[in-house]
Amino acid sequence: MTKSFDRSRALELLNFILLLAGAALVLLPLAAVFLVSLSPSGVGVKVTGWTFANYQEAWRRGNFLLAFVNSTLVAIAVTGFQVITSALAGYALARLKFRGRQALILAVLATLVIPFQLLVIPIFLVLKWGHLLNTYGALILPTAANGFGIFLLRQYFMTIPVELEEAAMLDGANRWQVLWQVMLPLARPALVTLFLFTFIGEWNDLFKPLVFTTRPELRTVQLALAEFQEQFTSSWPLLMAAVVIGTLPVVLLFLAGQRQFMRGIATTGIKN
Repeated sequence: MTKSFDRSRALELLNFILLLAGAALVLLPLAAVFLVSLSPSGVGVKVTGWTFANYQEAWRRGNFLLAFVNSTLVAIAVTGFQVITSALAGYALARLKFRGRQALILAVLATLVIPFQLLVIPIFLVLKWGHLLNTYGALILPTAANGFGIFLLRQYFMTIPVELEEAAMLDGANRWQVLWQVMLPLARPALVTLFLFTFIGEWNDLFKPLVFTTRPELRTVQLALAEFQEQFTSSWPLLMAAVVIGTLPVVLLFLAGQRQFMRGIATTGIKN
């Protein structure tokens, strides 16, 4: 009994050490970025006098206000489209019986292995044909639907007992009412997970604004950071302050939704 207890304590200690090491690998670079952003000289992470003036200077020189507005609009629009389309398609593929359903599921899975870069030329041509280049549409429409979201919500819907839908239908609800009043409230963890994945992905996206837009008034946070880096390569405090400014919104968003996010990841695909 004592040997078993000692072995269990040793395994717990080992797990704790491994988790602590993993956390250090993630947090130490972030801490270094933050410390350098507070440095008046930027020689290293050793700060002799902390100052937040770098943030004010980076915000002013980088003109981040417009970039924040653009990134927020694009991220919210894309996230909204993806949540709606993924919920509708995911529910249809999880519950409705129709000819070709398995083929559609395989097609959705196939889109997950195709890099977005391979689709750039046809997407560019379609946007050009539709006169959407250098518009918000060029930043929103190419990722308005996503196979990952459809598959995620389909798997989550399949974990919900079908008896709940049958009970709602016995009370007079139709399919549309079942989806909006029963399934979606129960799928909130998966919806929050998809929201976070999509919003953070769009916020961090540099590829679309770089390829599909050239107008300065359409630049996003990531494009503004890239331009800022070119201008202030030698000024590490300003550069790190700009990085913190560009990263802070998604960090706060993740912290706000992390409980639902972890629940959605843990329960997706587990049949009740």
